[in-house]
Amino acid sequence: MSHHKHKQALLTRLRELDARLVGIGEELEAPHSRDWEELAVEREGDEVLERLGESGQHEAQRIFAALKRLSEGSYGVCLSCGEPISEARLDVLPEAPLCRDCAAEAAA
Repeated sequence: MSHHKHKQALLTRLRELDARLVGIGEELEAPHSRDWEELAVEREGDEVLERLGESGQHEAQRIFAALKRLSEGSYGVCLSCGEPISEARLDVLPEAPLCRDCAAEAAA
């Protein structure tokens, strides 16, 4: 299963969250800039997250975790039960770490 569209959705949302941050745009536009995904994963936990609001921080952390799962080949698999997360759920919530059933259980 190709997750290219989910990866693009995650990166687009991360760019939106990051748009307010000073220096990120210049760094990304630089000719020597590395792949955005690598940069995003490297920035996990650093000052970028501290400069986002709390809800933005939580969303960015979920996106970083999803990008990491993509790079490790475990994206789209529920972290709780190990079953595949439905394509429909990933379309709506591309950073979802849990299938619908496990997410409902966790929220209960």
